Amino acid sequence: MKQVVIAAAVAAAAGCSGNASDLRAYIDEVKARPGGRIEPLPEIRPAPSFVYEPGDRRGPFTPDTPQQRVSDNPNAVQGPDPSRPREFLEQFPLDTLRMVGTLDAQGSSFGLVQTDDGLIHRVSVGNHLGQNYGRILSITESEISLVEIVPDGLGGYIERAASVGLTD
Repeated sequence: MKQVVIAAAVAAAAGCSGNASDLRAYIDEVKARPGGRIEPLPEIRPAPSFVYEPGDRRGPFTPDTPQQRVSDNPNAVQGPDPSRPREFLEQFPLDTLRMVGTLDAQGSSFGLVQTDDGLIHRVSVGNHLGQNYGRILSITESEISLVEIVPDGLGGYIERAASVGLTD
């Protein structure tokens, strides 16, 4: 058995050391060919410049005028106050906030709200929650009720009731 393996190894090694003169001749022929000429890259022309002359038109970086109201919505309210500083919990969408309990201290009732990062925040009536300017109206043991100010699609705003319920 040992002799058969040695014989097979010798035969395989003999096949690898064959005459490669035809391969060497082909490689020498390819190397002897003259090199080709590479075409130069096309010339890149700069884009033509343009000078904006506004005249009586609005500037390109100023927003359009606000959309005109199409109808008089009886439920329309004043829009959110842009000068009011936003509270911390207004950066989170309302559906990512969870009510985890209430806290009664010194005659005041507080709601406990948990954010996605696991931190729990204490809120009271008048605080703001969510990205739609939600203002807390009441806090019970089972939910935090609030009102949001959302666009009505006609250039105005309406109030929409919302709540964050107690989770188990």
